Amino acid sequence: MLLGVHISGVPKLYKAFERAKELGCNTLQVFSRNPQQWRHKDLDPEDVEEFRQEQASSNIKPVFVHIPYLINLASPNPRLYKASIEAYVEDIKEVHALGVDYIVTHMGSHKETTEVGGLKRLARALNRIIERTKDTNVGILLENTAGSGSWLGYRFSHHKKVLGRLNDPRRVGLCLDTAHAYSAGYDLAAKEGLERLLGEIDKAVGLSLLRLIHLNDAKAELGSHRDVHEHIGKGKIGLEGIARIINHPGLRDLPFILETPKKEEGDDARNLKTVRKLRRD
Repeated sequence: MLLGVHISGVPKLYKAFERAKELGCNTLQVFSRNPQQWRHKDLDPEDVEEFRQEQASSNIKPVFVHIPYLINLASPNPRLYKASIEAYVEDIKEVHALGVDYIVTHMGSHKETTEVGGLKRLARALNRIIERTKDTNVGILLENTAGSGSWLGYRFSHHKKVLGRLNDPRRVGLCLDTAHAYSAGYDLAAKEGLERLLGEIDKAVGLSLLRLIHLNDAKAELGSHRDVHEHIGKGKIGLEGIARIINHPGLRDLPFILETPKKEEGDDARNLKTVRKLRRD
């Protein structure tokens, strides 16, 4: 099973591999920089080389980098829209230098304009980004959202519309967040709800585009559109729902990354242990 966690708070980016090995992970996700700030400086070349060496020696693969939260590729604000594209291009080039496989991104907020307009802006931004980073092989994964506020991506028809507007969609895939899906109205606590979700993805874009599962239990109610993650088995999806997801024949071979709460020492280890107990090999 490909299982890891999102690792943050390490003094150096390459230290994420040390933490992942301590937890027994064979895949991981990180932020390459502060997710709440615009870029202040590039990564140190020595840190980049150390990251690549750690990845090669650890056999932890694939590795995912989550895009910072300030980036909004669907923004109607021209200044923020342009800045988001520039930052995204810089991040992909940095991720490429690190030797990372994929970059994960939310689909942005249309800021109370229209979903149609937001999706068009997102597709236009991705076309520019893909063209300007065509010398890299970094995959771009569009993550589903809970649908709070003006956020796009709570239905997979959104992904379909964006992919349909891309000039070259070959590097673009999907990241499925289970807590987001539950809060968006997909009842992953029930077998029928999981099948409905996977059926919708398959019809919209094809299950083959799924590259990553963010495996999180949901604290918020079904269809609440609230993005609140919970410990595995402690939320609304529950142990049976999580077990159904990680053992599903269409999902079980994908990487699973936990973004569960980190409030106490040992939270990651406990959540990973729970998932491993639920896996049927």
